[in-house]
Amino acid sequence: MFYATQNCMTEWSFSSGKSYSDPFNEVTLDVMFTDPDGENHLVPAFWAGDHVWSVRYSSPKMGVHHWRSICSDTSDPGLHEQEGRLEVVPYQGSNPLLRHGPLQMSGNRRYLEHLDGQPFFWLGDTWWMGLCKRLGWPGDFHKLTVDRAQKGFTVIQIVAGIYPDMPAFDERSVNEAGFPWEEGFTRIRPSYFDMADLRIHHLVKNGLLPCILGCWGYYLPVMGIEKMKQHWRYLVARYGSYPVVWCLAGEGTMPYYLSKQRDEDREFQKKGWTELGHYLRSIDPYHHPLTIHPTDTARDQVEDTLCLDLDMLQTGHGDRGSIPNTIRLVNAAYARTPTIPVLNSEVCYEGIGEACRQEIQRFMFWVCMLSGACGHTYGANGIWQVNTADQPYGPSPHGMTWGNTPWEEASQLPGSGQVGIGKQLLERYEWWDFEPHPEWVEPHGTKDRPNAPYASGIPRKVRVLFMPSGVWGMTLKTIEPDVQYRAYLFNPVNGEQQDLGSVKPDKQGDWKIPLARTPIFQDWVLVLERS
Repeated sequence: MFYATQNCMTEWSFSSGKSYSDPFNEVTLDVMFTDPDGENHLVPAFWAGDHVWSVRYSSPKMGVHHWRSICSDTSDPGLHEQEGRLEVVPYQGSNPLLRHGPLQMSGNRRYLEHLDGQPFFWLGDTWWMGLCKRLGWPGDFHKLTVDRAQKGFTVIQIVAGIYPDMPAFDERSVNEAGFPWEEGFTRIRPSYFDMADLRIHHLVKNGLLPCILGCWGYYLPVMGIEKMKQHWRYLVARYGSYPVVWCLAGEGTMPYYLSKQRDEDREFQKKGWTELGHYLRSIDPYHHPLTIHPTDTARDQVEDTLCLDLDMLQTGHGDRGSIPNTIRLVNAAYARTPTIPVLNSEVCYEGIGEACRQEIQRFMFWVCMLSGACGHTYGANGIWQVNTADQPYGPSPHGMTWGNTPWEEASQLPGSGQVGIGKQLLERYEWWDFEPHPEWVEPHGTKDRPNAPYASGIPRKVRVLFMPSGVWGMTLKTIEPDVQYRAYLFNPVNGEQQDLGSVKPDKQGDWKIPLARTPIFQDWVLVLERS
């Protein structure tokens, strides 16, 4: 009898009774689990090296689970038809990922929630190359994890070793054990993922949900569909028992930077990632939320949006020039059907191009959140590619270097703390029930008039408005005459508040902020909460 804790990964291994010349490609192993309710869950096992295969399992259901191994080589006595029992006992800790259970889509399909119904606020950070050895284990990785957890981040977007901005088998992609695959993608290298395991486990231990990208999108024509299915099966076997979100690829339909057949590659990738999405759904016994990181919007990276649970966006790195496109894409994604949660997963990395500073980070966070997004992903130039002072990442295939800011310096850029301050404010309220209400303020922000207020909230309960720098004197509209609100200004830079007292609208339901205590010239958040 094995024992496991509710929602926590447990692992054990099998030794083959036969010798294989190429075990990764010759043998597949699954384990069928029957939970206490009699439901069956087919869990992929993974080749751990030599003659060893391992299975990882977790469940929210307490009680005795029965298991039986199923090997593609039915004549292997060490792998096929092994049986046993596993007892799952209650989780007693405080880690929200484990206390509330894995993520799923909410009933109204606007946000993600835990299995027990607890809403999940997605505040992501971008560590695309966080599994490489430039972010050293354990010291560097621990240090960045502590910083992000303290600032209120809940998600880390991280690529499973097959990275952007480089060709296959570039030395910059290695971790302490080398590459994730052998040259030519002939077979997986378990030692690479042994080191990756330490990092993924550490994120979960610290309450940070890994959003795992299988690779960058342009590797699909290089590896082919079947090899990519092997890659994703391996990731499900390794990390499916953790609380995770799956992301098929980064910039799914973007061809390789130097491709000479860009249109053909783009068409192949869109069709291929659709097939991979359905495949991943079919092999994941945990039904983790699934998405794809886009060139613009996730829905446009695949042919069948039914394979997606989350509409990721990428809206530009052009400082204030990216604001209109951000507004356009967020509003359009929120209005599309069928409804799924919307999330800006890449916009204006802080410091990129010597621009996109903290005021832009605040602007993007607040505009997205008040326009219906289920969360927001931040990024800092220097962290996503993991620059170090001694070893900057260097040029991309197109020949340009995005910047040499070391990750430790980038981790202290002020925008990362200020998006966390914004999250803290929204978490005072039932943010998951917020809806955009541009009619609550005039003038209000649009893609053609971006430097204007944005409003969201819950009628008769709370109204939250973001006022960009230089915006003042606007009129709040349609305030309910039978609801008494108090108002305060919230400083999105440091979290300080300035009480404005009772809201007293005129007969038309209009109200202007009193100017007796005019704040400093910057962006502000205005909150009206029911007394």
